[in-house]
Amino acid sequence: MKQSKPTIKIIATGGTIAGAGSSRTTTTGYQPGALHIDELLKEIPDLSNLSNIEVEQLFNIDSVDMTMERLLELGKYINQILLEDEIDGVVITHGTDTLEETAYFLHLVVKSSKPVVIVGAVRPATALSTDGPLNIYNGVKVACNKESHGKGILVVLGDRIGSARYMTKTHATTVDTFKALEQGCIGAIVGSNVHFFYKDITYLHTTETVFDITSVHQLPKVSIIYAHQGDESFLYDAVIQSGAKGIVIATTGGYTLSKEAAIGARNALNNDIVVVRSSRLSSGVVSLTHMDTHHGYIVAEALNPQKARMLLMLALTKTNDKEDIQQFFYTY
Repeated sequence: MKQSKPTIKIIATGGTIAGAGSSRTTTTGYQPGALHIDELLKEIPDLSNLSNIEVEQLFNIDSVDMTMERLLELGKYINQILLEDEIDGVVITHGTDTLEETAYFLHLVVKSSKPVVIVGAVRPATALSTDGPLNIYNGVKVACNKESHGKGILVVLGDRIGSARYMTKTHATTVDTFKALEQGCIGAIVGSNVHFFYKDITYLHTTETVFDITSVHQLPKVSIIYAHQGDESFLYDAVIQSGAKGIVIATTGGYTLSKEAAIGARNALNNDIVVVRSSRLSSGVVSLTHMDTHHGYIVAEALNPQKARMLLMLALTKTNDKEDIQQFFYTY
């Protein structure tokens, strides 16, 4: 018989939320992933009032070391445990530097409508006013909420609830770093209550996507090239020689490429590499132009370069057809 309280699985992967510094005032230069999840949960005894907690320390790494192999392992593990009837939701602890990439990847590959919430912290666990314990508590609270079902992967930090598609890290050190700049957060935690502002987001996710990683053992290599004054085409040549299947260009504004970058991008296209135009800016939609249809570029729509890379890697597990891939960017 199902227990009265929901059962939430906490999957720990390390990061600042599990970080340790040399003193209580150390907020930079600390060791990410120094503490086990069990040590963190000792600081949050009130979790037992919300739910039954199960714990798994899957990784204990700095989030910059979240390799594609680890990402696939995490996605497959989540799909596996969400099949269990007794598990009502999942909370993932993660470093904030690449949290949005992991969240969006899971948003595309998790095959369950059960709540999946990803949380992190900007200050290490040993610091004054660390934000980790409250973020974990709020993450579990959101995962227990019936309205969280069917909303895809949710990002919970600083009392905000955001969709994995929209949320991004905007500041290197402040605790309110995660924001959805133009689209906005989809909810908030106020006191003991979870408030959702919207029923769902426009884009398809989780059970509605075509992506199935069950038999995927390696993701296609996709690189990001950051546009800047004085672009040189050798960056594209290096990516071509590396055997990459795709390139995401973080363009200066969203539309234009320098003459050198255009040469490099055309060389990549001539080598059957899929090229996506995104933007290095924080907001805005990169829309399709005559240049794109003429040269064969794909546009990232409103996805930033790091998220566009995630979608392109998954798209390339399904097809090399540019029209189909472009449709993925409009759909997901």
